[in-house]
Amino acid sequence: MSKPELIFAPLGGCREIGMNLNAYAYGPPEDRRWLVVDVGVTFGDDSTPGVELIMADPDFLAQEADAIEAIILTHAHEDHIGAIGWLWPFLKAPIYATPFTAFLVAEKLKERGLERKARLNILQMGERRTFGPFDVELVTLTHSIPEPNGLAIRTPLGMVLHTGDWKIDPDPTIGDNFDQAKIEELGREGVLALVCDSTNVFEDGEAGSEADVREALCAVVAQQTGRVAVASFASNVARLQSACEAARRSSRSVCLVGRSMLRIAAAAKSVGLLSDVTFIDPEDAVELPAEHILYLCTGSQGEARAALSKIARGDHPSVRLGEGDTVIFSSRVIPGNERAIGAIQNLLADRNIRLITPRQEDIHVSGHPCREELRRMYAWSRPKISVPVHGERRHIREHARFALSLQVPEALAPNNGDVIRLAPGPAEVIDEVPTGRLYVDGDRLTPEHAAGLGERKRLAFNGHVGVSVVIGKNGPAGAPAVTARGFSETDGRLADESLEALDDAAETAMSKLSRSDLADDERIERALERAVRRAVEITFGKRPLVDVVIHRL
Repeated sequence: MSKPELIFAPLGGCREIGMNLNAYAYGPPEDRRWLVVDVGVTFGDDSTPGVELIMADPDFLAQEADAIEAIILTHAHEDHIGAIGWLWPFLKAPIYATPFTAFLVAEKLKERGLERKARLNILQMGERRTFGPFDVELVTLTHSIPEPNGLAIRTPLGMVLHTGDWKIDPDPTIGDNFDQAKIEELGREGVLALVCDSTNVFEDGEAGSEADVREALCAVVAQQTGRVAVASFASNVARLQSACEAARRSSRSVCLVGRSMLRIAAAAKSVGLLSDVTFIDPEDAVELPAEHILYLCTGSQGEARAALSKIARGDHPSVRLGEGDTVIFSSRVIPGNERAIGAIQNLLADRNIRLITPRQEDIHVSGHPCREELRRMYAWSRPKISVPVHGERRHIREHARFALSLQVPEALAPNNGDVIRLAPGPAEVIDEVPTGRLYVDGDRLTPEHAAGLGERKRLAFNGHVGVSVVIGKNGPAGAPAVTARGFSETDGRLADESLEALDDAAETAMSKLSRSDLADDERIERALERAVRRAVEITFGKRPLVDVVIHRL
């Protein structure tokens, strides 16, 4: 039998910020045991019409399912747990998470009908447990969500410190402080590899403390005289608590608006957070004077179906904002969401609502480490190998260069699908496994190549033409019927002369077909498609999707 190896294989999160799916293996190549860390999603955008959730394809791990010892979730952000309900049937291993994370994971399993199939186990903060050849200890860090954990993964070939998402917050306002002493202790014990968050590697200095945001938020809210709505990431429970403290100091009652706010608040209360806060219902909030209400809203990223978007459009069932009211955006703009957020802010401005963003006030800090925090993490843990994750390619490569500048002996820039041998010998990519993306399309999970996005984009940009023709025993039974959608219209319909051009093209194409052609459906379809598409190109300058339906009598 071959000698044992320690392997790291990221399937997601090393070409994007999000969609994290990481795997560790220990053993000889013919008998490896696996540990999966995080099972997250990323979100669709304009390039994926109709698709909201995207996740890493787990096919490689599915083939190793019998050898997976456990799935460990570092924290409860969607890009780390959002795919668990969809991908667990491929992995079928017991799940481990701390109480707050487990509360939210249980909901996701229930949504997929897996609550009685998937084993969900609770780990306490700082707990140490063995999973096959892996000795795993939870390391308390700080982040923008409760109970963020690094993982000290000990194996006979060395220890890996997998950070998950983190920052160094001297006063996180909720939860335990960053456990610097434990990181230093691990460094003295010997860290073979640091697998580390790369999100803010281009940012100098430090991310900042939630305690500073709390004071700034309290000051801003105190200055307002009308209704106040605070839009933030629902998962940032410390920010929710800061908004509640700002409301308390200004004699305002707090109303949660949006399903995610209600869900996260319930999870927080289940583990003893937000225990001293009382929320009122939206129906009761409308009865209060404007200066005594603060709404906590979802939709800080301009999501069309979130609470803030409905408020901005004026179609929320119970929340109305207008002149004299204020909306505070206590969140960063995620790249790619600029247009959506701008559109919401313009709608709010049309209602003469005052807008306050982090550009004007210090009402947001990042949950990820900037360069000074990375420098300190490397100084404390003293790894032999740097393995950057959680970033786009530019983040990963810059992080590897930065680690080398800190005198780390080895640094890799992994890509999704790389199989990296960490030990024995120098760290290197020894294999590449197939990886890709799965799309949640409606209620179906489908590979990206099968999601029909090409046709959707073509429909969006070039429109659709349908041609219906009836063939009898003696040939065509009347002229083809042509319908068109998605073209320039007048008074809500296509101009008659435009449709006539398409009708004429279809009729001409049919008239040129021989009797043998009329007996072959494929020839009829090709002739009509070419003729009608050419007519649309001449008339509208578009190359549409053309569907031909043939009816035979």
